[in-house]
Amino acid sequence: MFDLPLPIHQTAVPRGFAPPLPSGDTDPNLPFALTLSRRAPADLLSGRAAPFVLSRFATVAAAMQGAIEHAEGVAPDAAPQLLAILDRDERLVLAGAASDHAVAWCHPVTSAAEARGVVTEASQLRAQAGRASAWGEADLAVRLRHRADLLDGRLVDPLWRALAARALQVAA
Repeated sequence: MFDLPLPIHQTAVPRGFAPPLPSGDTDPNLPFALTLSRRAPADLLSGRAAPFVLSRFATVAAAMQGAIEHAEGVAPDAAPQLLAILDRDERLVLAGAASDHAVAWCHPVTSAAEARGVVTEASQLRAQAGRASAWGEADLAVRLRHRADLLDGRLVDPLWRALAARALQVAA
């Protein structure tokens, strides 16, 4: 929920995920990083919750194509993976869920008021997930947290909102 600056480091491939993209580049000078969210409890507790960099790209369009290529390597029965494209300064450019050989992109908010509404709704979903978990409804809690994460994916940095919206229009 909070925008804490977390460094993005290239690390080993987490278990259960598709290998890094062969078409991308790991050159740290490229401005856009395609990242995979780390939500495993072990990663959260150990402080390794910073996103896993799958690859780096020169353009947003190339990063979007890299996300689609990554989604093609995800098993059809696997849980959706949250992908994010971050800029050089670790600002969110675009996010989406990769599953079943496709990426469902999150449409960015258009205003600060809409962003506040999204934050409120995501917080409420996380609170509901906590209650569901306490009631022994683990599957429901996972679905609610995933929905909250998708809402967070709409919180594109104001600098990138117009470009992200236009990129999604062109991609459609």
